Amino acid sequence: MEPAIPVPPPLEQRPSAPSHPLVSDGSAAPSRAGWLDALRGIAALLVAFDHSSYAFMAELRGQLMPEVNIGRYGVMVFFLVSGYVIPASLERRGCVRTFWVGRFFRIYPLWAAVVGSVIALGVLGIADPHARFAGRSPATVAFAHVTLLQELLGTPSVVLVLWTLSYEMAFYLLVVALFTVRLHRRPATVAVVLGVLAAVSVTAGVVPPASALSTAVGAGPLVALASTVVVIAICCASSGSSALRVFGGLAGGVLALVLVPFNGTVPLWEGLVILAVMFLGTAVHRAERGESTWPDAARTAVVVLICAVGSAYGHGDGAHFARRGWITAFLLAMLTFGAALALRRLRFPRRLTGLGTISYSVYLVHPVLLAVSDSTIGRWRRDNLVLEAAFFAVLLPLSLVTHRWIEAPGRALGRKAVRRIRRP
Repeated sequence: MEPAIPVPPPLEQRPSAPSHPLVSDGSAAPSRAGWLDALRGIAALLVAFDHSSYAFMAELRGQLMPEVNIGRYGVMVFFLVSGYVIPASLERRGCVRTFWVGRFFRIYPLWAAVVGSVIALGVLGIADPHARFAGRSPATVAFAHVTLLQELLGTPSVVLVLWTLSYEMAFYLLVVALFTVRLHRRPATVAVVLGVLAAVSVTAGVVPPASALSTAVGAGPLVALASTVVVIAICCASSGSSALRVFGGLAGGVLALVLVPFNGTVPLWEGLVILAVMFLGTAVHRAERGESTWPDAARTAVVVLICAVGSAYGHGDGAHFARRGWITAFLLAMLTFGAALALRRLRFPRRLTGLGTISYSVYLVHPVLLAVSDSTIGRWRRDNLVLEAAFFAVLLPLSLVTHRWIEAPGRALGRKAVRRIRRP
């Protein structure tokens, strides 16, 4: 959401950098990151359209989804943008503690408002968040969600779109781990290894069931253990002791590497591809800064692309997975990111970059609005373009309000907290 344009300088030089692909600090000058804002805006619209099509464009959705998974298209764009900017945010700060403090104040205010709204709608009988508890106790669900790792802890997200934040959190942990052991400048290698592992897992037929670890040891014990590890990892990695920083970083990284492949709700190969895509975004950023070469970044992209497409093809079609739709979505995401990168020196339309500014709100708020519409006007079997347009006509102003009154104040508090930490 940092509006922007001309030749973008290193992200580390910006006043602030986003953590989730939808969560930016909104403080960079308008001429620095317009292409990233444009990508966020496009991706937010794609995801919101994908979910709203269930209610208002069922016929079109039935025809479109087997050909291109619109939701995955948008999500993969977000993951590429996230990989491009998150490590830069950490390196710019040069401090793990301020990195985590910044993430907390950027992500949790709106997250808490949205989750609280869903719970309130449940009390009013408009929504039923308990339906997504999957038989888990409220305490287990609460602890899992507070870590943001709920989707990797055998606890389905109370708000469906929160699943991406679980993979984002795993990426944060891995980035911090690499930073603490000084391997953060080799994202291309990490991306290639993860992509190859994804392809190998499909070739070898390694297909653990969803939430395999939760099933084996129990959701409650796993949530308790993971929550403890996350707290210890963040506290130690944020400490003044180099030994504790390394320990904390590695603890968090190991947790992420265990949960993503063996306890995710997406297949093992797709979890690895998601991480590979984010590290590919980092590799592109390294090339742009001159820390690696463009041919290296291009080779990394080719390997990740081949491994991702090959894994999806090998996975085959299923009741909940359309092979062609996923592959097309992935290819479109790669092409969209590449095109925006190539055009980054151009000035993007202000409306599009402005949409990028509120994209985190669009992403989190639209499921709440859909819950309300489901309980009032219901879902339509035939396409209704008027209702689809009306949905966005309500969503965008509402997202602007939540950005202004929830996201922006949270960001301001985060900046104050970071300044206090930096103060000698």
